[in-house]
Amino acid sequence: MRQTDILSQISKAINGEYSAIACYQKLKNLAPTKKENTVINEIRNDEIRHFNTFSNLYTQLTGKKHIPIISENCPDDYRKGIDFAFNDEQETVDMYLDIAYQTDNVKIKEEFLRAAHDEQNHAVWFLYFMK
Repeated sequence: MRQTDILSQISKAINGEYSAIACYQKLKNLAPTKKENTVINEIRNDEIRHFNTFSNLYTQLTGKKHIPIISENCPDDYRKGIDFAFNDEQETVDMYLDIAYQTDNVKIKEEFLRAAHDEQNHAVWFLYFMK
């Protein structure tokens, strides 16, 4: 993968994590049970960690900070938001695995593989909450 392509993918990942952080704050506040609130907060904390990791990678590669934008709007309805989050997490797993397997940079590969595992775990939780 060319350097410009990997930077574009990292930028997309940063924006996706930034959007997820905002969405999961909304879902956490709408959660009908304490357990769902707690789990969504833990997922949100993972997304914050991913956001910081990817932002740092971008800065190390470019010497500049990426200014994140909300790339997707989260539904205001809890059930629709959970469905949205589940689908987004599943798509993100695929994207992160693609990035990891297309780069020769070991640090990028490791961070995106780790994040892909987290995202898959998040998807399972959101699927559980769709009951």
